[in-house]
Amino acid sequence: MFVRSSVTALAIILTSSTLAAAQSPTRIEQFKAWGAYSYKSNGGNVCYVLSVPTAKEPASVNHGDIFFIVSQRPGQNISYEPQAMMGYALKEGSKVNVTIDAKSFAMFVKDSSAWVENAAEEPALVAAMKGGTNMSVKATSARGTATSYTYSLSGISAALKKIENCK
Repeated sequence: MFVRSSVTALAIILTSSTLAAAQSPTRIEQFKAWGAYSYKSNGGNVCYVLSVPTAKEPASVNHGDIFFIVSQRPGQNISYEPQAMMGYALKEGSKVNVTIDAKSFAMFVKDSSAWVENAAEEPALVAAMKGGTNMSVKATSARGTATSYTYSLSGISAALKKIENCK
């Protein structure tokens, strides 16, 4: 299941990428619930860690492929950028809420993805992920369906360490 979902995620990332010279991603290593990946794009490396939810609510709807990614794009001066990727369009103007322990982070939405609303909070979200056990992500679909996802954070620290020196 994880491998199929990961391959789908890689295809989605490459398809949605505006970088014309992207090559197929390579899985560097799997760390429990998180995989570390890299690919070359426009002469530089892009590295990221990716996981799929352990639980999806409501169970009665088709969620599509859901992922949470933290990427490094040194050529674009982007370091540890968290992103939620949904298998459906998100409600325009809504927020995606990420909660780890008692810490909450708001993400803005565009199409089927979400990013941390205040970029200055990205390091705090990544630190919370490293120190937490589980993460919940709540979103609203374009149809108005409230959705919720649970992610295991087991392996996130090792996966992030693996892409630390992405160049």
